Amino acid sequence: MRGRFITFEGIDGAGKSSHIEPLAARLRCSGHVVLVTREPGGTPLAEQLRDALLHTPMDTLTEVLLVFAARRDHVKQVIAPALARGETVLCDRFTDATFAYQGAGRGFDLAQLTALETWVHADVQPDRTLWFDLPAELAAQRLTGARPPDRFEQQSPAFFERVRTGYLARAEAFPKRFVQIDAAADRESVGRQVAAALEGHI
Repeated sequence: MRGRFITFEGIDGAGKSSHIEPLAARLRCSGHVVLVTREPGGTPLAEQLRDALLHTPMDTLTEVLLVFAARRDHVKQVIAPALARGETVLCDRFTDATFAYQGAGRGFDLAQLTALETWVHADVQPDRTLWFDLPAELAAQRLTGARPPDRFEQQSPAFFERVRTGYLARAEAFPKRFVQIDAAADRESVGRQVAAALEGHI
């Protein structure tokens, strides 16, 4: 029996990453076998590509190709095998992030992103996507002083507003899969929203 694929999406600073491990712990206590992973990353090759994406200047096409190269390796080596074993996969970002960051944020052609998505992983799609929605200015405040900013975190508030708009477009395109989480709420409230979003889906 195929496992369940749950993705966590949102702009930098939205707080999605802090809710993945607590959710994984709860699911394991309920008897689920859980794999927690991330994008870009998740395999040795994909982690090397992640480092280049976060810290090396490049044009948008190169960025897109590296993102999908990392995703291809991640899907083939980690995500697809785990789902085939019946495991629950929790992934910090997936293809929706590419449509939001490189598509809406960078202005890359959405039709070409769709073609790459089909080519790279048409048979592996999330069952549920939790979108941690947060205004760009609040996200920036949360990140201030947290760590040295990477190439994406250095972008302007206008960039992140475009990314947020990109996520909104994906949510409207896939309403049965997406659940919008109010990431501006306190941690406890966000946790309750996460639990409610997954009720009946895992």
